[in-house]
Amino acid sequence: MSVPVSSDADLLAAHNRGDPHAFGELFSRHRDRLWAVALRTLRDREDAADALQEAMISAFRNAASFRAESQVGTWLHRIVVNACLDRIRRRQSRPTVPLADEGPREPAAPRDDFADSDTRMAVQDAIASLPEDQRAAIVLVDIEGYPVSEVAGMLAIADGTVKSRCARGRVRLAQLLGHLRNPSANANVPVDEMDARRREGR
Repeated sequence: MSVPVSSDADLLAAHNRGDPHAFGELFSRHRDRLWAVALRTLRDREDAADALQEAMISAFRNAASFRAESQVGTWLHRIVVNACLDRIRRRQSRPTVPLADEGPREPAAPRDDFADSDTRMAVQDAIASLPEDQRAAIVLVDIEGYPVSEVAGMLAIADGTVKSRCARGRVRLAQLLGHLRNPSANANVPVDEMDARRREGR
């Protein structure tokens, strides 16, 4: 006879009752996707790990505040996204000085992989340049594949707001990454100038 599998809500309730193992099991179920969201939002493994740790500590301590108005997984993702956005705001609020030595890099890709690697880096850089609200929506909807309604719950905003943020983010990404489809295009042309050229039919 198979042992019944506890739901996320059951595990959270057990944690609130004092079960020392329940939260760990809950986290293990969602860890991979939570980590993916943190890493793609912050683009830095150390920052992502710190944000995920902060988020899980917050969830652990504030589990009793969960009101079952959304799924437990949605609630966990909301906490992780908020932790990531807080880190982005803190990062933007303090000036940074480029370091001459950026530390060890990943091994160079084989020659045949250079183009794919450059494309990945261009896409990642473009996503990183988006405003934080658009970036979160794009990562969750377009990269992680969450439904708009679920992302709305994670971000505590309306479905329409998620859609509009994704739409604006996609337009911006199309402008930034147009050179990937048209290698002769200048990727460094300012967006305003690109818009002007488009209106002039150039």
